Formats: sequence, structure tokens, C-alpha cells
Amino acid sequence: MKVTRTDIPDVLVFEPRVHQDARGFLLESYNRRAFKEVTGLDIKFVQDNTSFSVRNVLRGLHYQIRQPQGKLIQVMAGEIFDVAVDLRRSSPTFREWVGTTITGGGHRMVWIPEGFAHGYFVLSEHAIVLYKTTDYYALEHERSILWSDAELGIRWPLGGEPIVSDKDRRASPFRSADLFD
Repeated sequence: MKVTRTDIPDVLVFEPRVHQDARGFLLESYNRRAFKEVTGLDIKFVQDNTSFSVRNVLRGLHYQIRQPQGKLIQVMAGEIFDVAVDLRRSSPTFREWVGTTITGGGHRMVWIPEGFAHGYFVLSEHAIVLYKTTDYYALEHERSILWSDAELGIRWPLGGEPIVSDKDRRASPFRSADLFD
């Protein structure tokens, strides 16, 4: 498995070894022992989520202030622009964001640790996104930061107005967001 650190070193891009022939391909999308060997982290995932979205859907920026979730993101079909924002006040990359394109055929995955907000924008006709989480979903602890917050300055690859949920449209600006120490 190849691991690349992004501009925010705690956010990692994984490229698993793909075994491919005329029949198709096989890859190991997650192996706890291999993950620990390449990251030094002994992560225990407790929940898998799958999302289907159409072109121009923007989801995020989501996080849980208590029961924070680390997320291992992969795209099963389609293409997304995936974003992580560092919400850890004590971090040297606090308030910074990193974005990467992930495609279903590319087999890349992104690790976003606890303490980050996460969101993505669908670039293809549709996308199926699968992500593993390190803690359970907890509605009472869920928070959202406005995807278009000027202070963050995320450069989403938009071709017009994105399709956003009411919850994400009403999200908090970064200045008033609950943050991590």
C-alpha cells in the first residue's frame, strides 16, 4: 500500500495494491495490520456509511464535537472532490484545508483523522461514497461549518451553484463554530 501525506500531514492518501487481469480486479481496501504498519495508528472502525449523490451535490462540512469520527473515505463509483478542514486549535495546520480528487476507478482512499470537518463535491454524473468511521454517528454532537465560508476560502471546483441540503445551507460560519482543543 502506498501512502502519501497531504499538505496537512495528518490527512493521508492511500493507494492500495490492485491485482488486475482480464476478469477485473481485486484489492484489499482495508487491513488493520497494514494500516497500523504504514501510519503507526491502531484504528478500530465501528461504522460504515454509504452515500449516493448526483452531479453538483455538495455535502459538508460535517464533524462531531463529541464522539469525533476519524474517516477512511473511498469512492466506489464516480468522482468527488474531497475536503478536510483542521479544527484542532493546538495544531500547526489549524484552520487549513486540503482537497483531493477521488475516483471510483482510481482506488485511492483518504484518511481524515478526528478533529477535522469533512465535505465533498460530486464531479461526475453520480457518485457512491463509502466511508468507515472510528465512532458512531451521534446527532446531538453533529456540527456543520458553512461550505462557502470566506475565512476558510475553500476552492471548490464548482461549475455553478451546488446542490446543498437545508442543514448545510444553515451551517455555522467558521468564526462561531465549535472547535477542538
